[in-house]
Formats: sequence, C-alpha cells, structure tokens
Amino acid sequence: MELLQDFGLFFAKVVTAVMAVLILMSAFVGLIARSRERRPDQLNVKRLNDRYARMEKTVRRAVEGPRTRLQRLRDRLRRRRQPGHPFDGNGQGNGTPDGGTPDGSTQSAGVSDADTAESPADPSGSSAPGGNPVSESPTVVELEQEEAPAPRVFVLRFQGDIRASAVDNLREEITAVLTLAEPGRDQAVVCLESPGGMVPSYGLAASQLVRLREAGLDLTVVVDRVAASGGYMMAAVGHRIVAAPFAILGSIGVVAQIPNLHRWLDRHDIDFELLTAGDYKRTLTVFGENTDAARRKFQDHLDETHELFKQFLQRYRPQLELDRVATGEHWYGDQARALGLADEIGTSDDLLMKLAREAEVFEVSYTRAQPLGRRVGMAAEQLLERVLHARSPEDHARGPGEPPR
Repeated sequence: MELLQDFGLFFAKVVTAVMAVLILMSAFVGLIARSRERRPDQLNVKRLNDRYARMEKTVRRAVEGPRTRLQRLRDRLRRRRQPGHPFDGNGQGNGTPDGGTPDGSTQSAGVSDADTAESPADPSGSSAPGGNPVSESPTVVELEQEEAPAPRVFVLRFQGDIRASAVDNLREEITAVLTLAEPGRDQAVVCLESPGGMVPSYGLAASQLVRLREAGLDLTVVVDRVAASGGYMMAAVGHRIVAAPFAILGSIGVVAQIPNLHRWLDRHDIDFELLTAGDYKRTLTVFGENTDAARRKFQDHLDETHELFKQFLQRYRPQLELDRVATGEHWYGDQARALGLADEIGTSDDLLMKLAREAEVFEVSYTRAQPLGRRVGMAAEQLLERVLHARSPEDHARGPGEPPR
C-alpha cells in the first residue's frame, strides 16, 4: 500500500513538471510567432482637444449633482427661446422666434414671398415694357458665412537615449506633418527629453527639427526634465524654449572616456597587435599602448567637435553668451532662463492646455513594428542607461561617455 502511495506521488510530480514545461514552451512559441508577424508601421494622430473635453466632462459629472445639471439644461433651453438665438423653440434656424425674417416675412430656402405675389409699382413710375410693373429682386439671406480656418498645433514627442534611437520615428512624424502644415497658420510643439549622446545621432535629430523651422512653422520646444548636451542642441533649434522650473538645460560640451588594459595585458604576457594605414586611423585604444601624441590628437578632435557645437548654437540662438554657457555646466530652469538658455518657465501640460483653448491641437506619433529580439535588446539597453545615469546630477546631464557629443 505504501508503495502505491509513493508511486502515486511520484507520478503526480512528473505530470506537474511535464505540464509546466509544456506551458512554458507554448508561451515561448507564441511569443516567437507573434514577433514574426510583420505588422505594418502605423502613423497615429490624436486630437488633444477631444481628450481635454472628455476629462472635463468626466470631472463635471463627478462633482456636480443632478439638480445642478438640471438647472444647466433649463438655462440652455431658456437661451434657445430668446430672440436672436440661432435655434428657437420650434427648431427653426432663421434668427427670430416664429421662424420669420427680421422684417416679419417668412422665408424658405432663400426665396421670399415676392416671388409669388405682385410687387407694388415703382414709386418713380417706371415699368417694364408692356406696362407691367417691375418686380423687385428677392433678398437672399446667407445663413452660413465662410470662416477663417482655425490655427493648428502639431505635437511631437522625443524621448532620447545615447544613440537617439527615437530619431527614426521623429523623421517620419515630421515628414507627415510637413505634408499638410501651412506656414503662418500652423505651429509645432516638440516635447523633448534627452541627456544627450552620440554626435552623429543627435546631429541628425537636430537636423530633423530644422526641417520644421525651414518650412516656416513656428517651433516651440518644451523641456519637462532634461535637455542636455545633444538634447540641448535639439532644443536650440526652436524659436522658443519652455522649461520646467527644475528641468536641466545646458551641458554644452564634449566628453569621451575609454579604459586602457595595456598594463594588465603586459603583466600577464599577453601581446596585442594593432595594424593601421594612416597616422591617425586609431588614436586612443583599449588594449594598445596610448602615446602622448595620440592623446593630443584625440583632444584636438574633441575641441573641434565642441567648436562645431558652439557654431550651431550661435546660428539658432545668437543671444547666448557662449563664453559663459559653453563650459559643460548645466543649469536648472530659472537659472537657465536668466542665462538665455530658455525663454519661458512652464510645463508641457500647461502649454498644451493653453494652446487647446486657442487652436486645434493634434499629437502625431509614428510606431514601428519591432521583432521580439529587438524589443528585448532595447529594454536591456534602457535599463543599463538608467543605471548609468543615476550616478550623479552631472552624469545625468552629460550622459555616459560615448564620444563625443
């Protein structure tokens, strides 16, 4: 009997283990199958005015009682019954309570009673040939007047990492906006968050914002947390920079850092061979022996990049005192405004709500389909970046040491 009980327990454990393995394998196969499905890239456009209206309606329903809502409905009906309201109590839309015109005559489809009744003779005695009185032309009332098109605001969001990976989506979003935007009528708002990164990547990202500016759109860049180094290079393209009170701005400098394992390899009798064609094909290396000449050349490269950075800022924000701000330091919102790095203090929430009262606000986003491996890799990269950026405020402003930016 005891043998049967032991066998039953063993069999139950085996079945449980097999089922667990099958469930894990099924989940893994499902993830792979979904990742292989090539979903098309999507361009999404949301009207933020509708979002704010829904939020207001939800809050209003929660804070107001039935009596208040009933009173508002009565007031609305009372206003509709007043003379001059576009709709009277009978659903007429002619501007008077009884559906007539202001002079008392009724009108339908723009045709007056003068079309069916004889008009009195002209006071001056003139008549048409044959002695018939001349009828006056009917008065046509224009019920709809052409209105000027409402201004539009296109909102883009950029969340930057070391490689400015979001530029792949940003370029598509800007292209979509430029297919419709009209200079003088429309404007663009870019909500920017970036601690900076690699020079080529952020140079391309800044060039995308230049497209909006050169197309004649008024460009506003709003920073809630950080726009440093390459991130500030992007922000400087805007006609106006709005920063939160404690947002980090600046870090106008270039940084590069590289470990060197040459002495460790030498102690363990490990040789490292590096062959190049060209005197400066490789300056500083990880495994080779770095020379003073190589260090000087690398430093010259950093200085040249810094100078290009300052020239770019001078082109789009000529009011900056570069000798004062292009030192690699960073400042917070109010400090940055005093130095000319920002124009206004505020948050993206306040700015977008204000614009929604004056214009139609549309948020444009482009989504690319990513395979499973790519999504996992990006998640790991973002986690590592957060760990690296958590070291100190200076490191958060400047970003990790990808050369140069």
